[in-house]
Amino acid sequence: MANPLVRSLITILIGVTVLPACAPLVQYRTNYELCVSDRLRPAQECETHALQQLPAHEADANFLLGFIEFDDQGQLWDRRQMWAVLDRLSTESAGKELLMVVFVHGWKHSAKPYDPNIETFRSVLAELSRAEKQISDVTREPQRLVAGVYLGWRGASVTLPWVENASFWERKNTAQKVGKVGVVEVLDRIEQIRRTKDSIEGTASRTRLVVVGHSFGGALVHSALAAALESGFIHSTGPDGTISDVAGFGNLVVLINPAFEALMFAPLSDMSTERSTYFGAQLPVLAVLTSEADYATRYAFPAGRLFSTFFEKERSISRYNAVTQSDEIVDEEEANRSAVGHFEPYRTHRLYPTGATAREEVDAAENEDSFTRLQRFSHSWVNDKPGSKIPFDSLMLERTDNSAGRNPYLVTYVDKELIRDHNDIADRRVINFLKQLILLSSQRPQDVQKILRMGQVPGQAE
Repeated sequence: MANPLVRSLITILIGVTVLPACAPLVQYRTNYELCVSDRLRPAQECETHALQQLPAHEADANFLLGFIEFDDQGQLWDRRQMWAVLDRLSTESAGKELLMVVFVHGWKHSAKPYDPNIETFRSVLAELSRAEKQISDVTREPQRLVAGVYLGWRGASVTLPWVENASFWERKNTAQKVGKVGVVEVLDRIEQIRRTKDSIEGTASRTRLVVVGHSFGGALVHSALAAALESGFIHSTGPDGTISDVAGFGNLVVLINPAFEALMFAPLSDMSTERSTYFGAQLPVLAVLTSEADYATRYAFPAGRLFSTFFEKERSISRYNAVTQSDEIVDEEEANRSAVGHFEPYRTHRLYPTGATAREEVDAAENEDSFTRLQRFSHSWVNDKPGSKIPFDSLMLERTDNSAGRNPYLVTYVDKELIRDHNDIADRRVINFLKQLILLSSQRPQDVQKILRMGQVPGQAE
């Protein structure tokens, strides 16, 4: 056995080497007053504020942005921060309709000022606001206020480049813990704002809620909402005992490169596979986007799961597919070790580019004419069927042959040219696709029908 003095020196050496590389456990947004700025990316005057209105004097791009932060144990950093954001949302909803978008970041990110995920989220909120203005101008419906909520947690535990990748499994466990603790309350309270608006205005309400999680943020969101999503399928909207449109949490949940095992998704996949048809009014409820180039979840994830599931027992499961009218065999062992997006039996779509245009060459003009794009997507979705191909400018969304049309759960395998690795969410084509998915899912059934009646639809699903 080593000399106690030697052991102490080794411990001190490890501490001196590793501790400076630890990511700080701090709250970044400590000012709860609203900060108003004319810039999309404000300088230091707003960066400690949990509430921001940006860019204040651009009517077609103006949005509200709030930050709510959690510690490593899933506890709110400060409940006053949460209430500052929620109270502002409630105040705004009293006088106008809202499109609320919650974003949960993933691995290696946080609520730190100038984090790339925050910058991307601000850009998406501005684009959604412009789209809302364009759609409002055509439909004559009042423009909704876009309100973003950024949920921050400690996505990185160490910062040294050669050490941080080793934090993959430790951060996965933290993300799922955070999802099961404080995030449930926050999401339920934001959803309560939407439900309150519905209870007051009934079918006239256009206030909607979308929740987006990336990477371990996707695992976090799934941990928080899995039970609600499963309940939403069983307790579909409509009278008890009547099969009707499938409900979800809020109006849409999006998971991008989510890092959780496919077996946790089995209930939703199994239930949706048992239905061969969905009603014409059914809108997307859940979208899972996984890149074929996400090597962290494609290779590292199953390697780690191999050890953590070594003593577990699995079996082969037979389930009925109502579309093919045949039984399918699901390998429980593979589902237990594979990340959800890489497990082929659960996939419903592929998303891929239709041309050779590189990311850097994508024209910003794809942001124009949001109404026409929404109209085209609405028509394609209403007429969706097994094997359908839905065009999105330079992209194609192709449904598998064994998935029912308008299946509200889209488990989509994304071409590596669109999402190049685990942390890549910046491709404008993907952002435009998500924007249209959000806009469709946040429409009332009567709005979809109105949009379809307004002139000739410039395109159809194949």
